[in-house]
Amino acid sequence: MISVIRKIVFLTGTRADFGKLKSLISITQKSEYFDVHIFATGMHMNSKYGKTVDEIKKSGFHNIFQFINHDRIENMDRTLAKTIDGFSHYVADLKPDLIIIHGDRAEALAGAIVGSLNNILVGHVEGGEISGTIDELIRHAVSKMSHLHFVANEKAKSRLIQLGEIETSIHVIGSPDLDLMNPKKLPKLQQVKEYYDITFDHFAIAMYHPVTTEYNDTQTNVKNFLGALSDSNINYIVIYPNNDLGSDEIIKEYKFISQNPKFKIYPSLRFEYFLTLLNAAHFIIGNSSAGIREAPYYNTATIDIGSRQNNRSEGNFILHTDNSKEDILNKINIILQQPSSFSKKTIEFGNGDSDTHFIKILKGDCFWQTSKQKQFQDLN
Repeated sequence: MISVIRKIVFLTGTRADFGKLKSLISITQKSEYFDVHIFATGMHMNSKYGKTVDEIKKSGFHNIFQFINHDRIENMDRTLAKTIDGFSHYVADLKPDLIIIHGDRAEALAGAIVGSLNNILVGHVEGGEISGTIDELIRHAVSKMSHLHFVANEKAKSRLIQLGEIETSIHVIGSPDLDLMNPKKLPKLQQVKEYYDITFDHFAIAMYHPVTTEYNDTQTNVKNFLGALSDSNINYIVIYPNNDLGSDEIIKEYKFISQNPKFKIYPSLRFEYFLTLLNAAHFIIGNSSAGIREAPYYNTATIDIGSRQNNRSEGNFILHTDNSKEDILNKINIILQQPSSFSKKTIEFGNGDSDTHFIKILKGDCFWQTSKQKQFQDLN
């Protein structure tokens, strides 16, 4: 058991990674062994996407440092540079013992770079995943710059070992967002519908993010996406994309459906409120990881479009489609006609107790003795 108070900073740049980190922040903040801080940046600070730093505050967390890092969307490298600069100054003052980052965003890469170059332990949550677009490259780069890994499953652990990571530095804890997903812990559906002025009795959720490596096809693909949704003639709750290259094109197309009574469009939703809606939805459609991770937990069917979530998960609850309007509409009709065939529960990403695994690991003395000098481990 650790004998001194350890200072931890969680870096979060999006509503999505905050949902993944929330239970981990909460359980460590409640512990007498840890002094917990949050560095909020990226989309959290942008009113265009709902200024979700306010949701961090509403969650009851303290020691929140706010940093504006956004540049033009097409200049992800400049955003990375700004985040490195801001986080470096912050860390120099705070002097944390551990930096916790999540996933595959530029902000996570900035956190890993700052930590590794300043001899501060870096813990990476949900490394070892595979996906489409630039995200996968960033995720693996973050893993190589991190000292410790908190992964969702054995597959992710195996990939990190392939990347040359030491097996003892990899801890399988499941996917932390599942910690928040028990319906008994969530707001009631009626409360959520009243909060967001949703009058639909039945609905699906639509989330479509840019694929940066397919930027030139963005406008055509989102037109096909919205055309299929419109032709399906059912109700949709539409949530803005993340702020990658191509998001402006997507949001511009959303303006053309804003007056359609079948659509309700939101820049962002509170994570627990989103989970309540996902639990009640007929299906989720688009290319968000929520369709791969969260939806199966609720037996909610997923229509996964395009390459963004390639090879991340398979199951009879997920239908894959290309970006053509005809194929998307065909998959919608399949789900509408045969909803009972998409109800297989998955435990591929844990059992909703990642936080207890996480804090048990952090309370061990050996965790804090991890060497900051990494060495590549060859496969036998």
